[in-house]
Amino acid sequence: MIDKPTLLILAAGMGSRYGGDKQIDGFGPNRETILEYSVFDAIRSGFGKVVFIVRKEILEEAKAMFVPKFGSQIKLEFVVQALDSMVPENYQHPDRKKPYGTAHALLCAKNVIQEPFAVINADDFYGVEAFRMLASFLTKDVKSDLHCMVGYAINNVLSAHGTVSRGVCEVSPEGYLKGMIERTSISKKSDGIFHEEGSEKIMISPDNPVSMNCWGFHPAVFEQTEKLWQSFLEENKENLKSEFYIPKVVNSLIEEDMARVKILEGGKIWFGVTYPEDREYVMKALKRLHEEGVYPEKLW
Repeated sequence: MIDKPTLLILAAGMGSRYGGDKQIDGFGPNRETILEYSVFDAIRSGFGKVVFIVRKEILEEAKAMFVPKFGSQIKLEFVVQALDSMVPENYQHPDRKKPYGTAHALLCAKNVIQEPFAVINADDFYGVEAFRMLASFLTKDVKSDLHCMVGYAINNVLSAHGTVSRGVCEVSPEGYLKGMIERTSISKKSDGIFHEEGSEKIMISPDNPVSMNCWGFHPAVFEQTEKLWQSFLEENKENLKSEFYIPKVVNSLIEEDMARVKILEGGKIWFGVTYPEDREYVMKALKRLHEEGVYPEKLW
């Protein structure tokens, strides 16, 4: 019997476009953070532990905020992602300010996760169906060479207030990920959805699945990620803005025929906060879900 899966929440991002710590900002009717809905959905879907990846600056605030709310309902771990985490001294640079990215955050959790686990962003709302699909896959289907990703149609995961970054996916007829390209400047125009960067302008089908950083992994991914991390550090030791992303790891596993990634169809609803202007929409959407009975009057 596979242990209950773990939920790894990436909450160490800088929130540069939002202008604050959106990971611990309140959006629900009772000032619930977005990640609290993910934890609530994970608990009712059968997850057994939550691991938070946070910056040192918000560690104590995160503990004080979340442990009293749901620490009695599910096991909690807090891990700090810092610029020297998992970075050998000879690769550390005093002028680096930018975090190393999502795959580095994942790697920071390797000592506290031995079971199959899901990975999500703290500031994205994924919907309960996504967690049910992840829990089912991680308890029944996951293998050391078989992971999963919840896919979302790109038309449903844009912001009305500016460009967004998305991992645009290519999927096989059998429903497995063939690869993804990180497009960093996607927006919806009157004549379609486009990625525009410099002279490059690419139209993207509204139904094209994208990665919203909603993954399910076997713990074997840690060893594979660590090998890629060492190569990344060597190749980018002078690039102080380089980032090590989960899609880079996944693409590498697929290209080298080391693993397959099943696309799950749990991506029915999504919203998130990229810009300050997104706040009002998210608050209204959460209020509506409470009124419809998807969530109780109070989560905790």
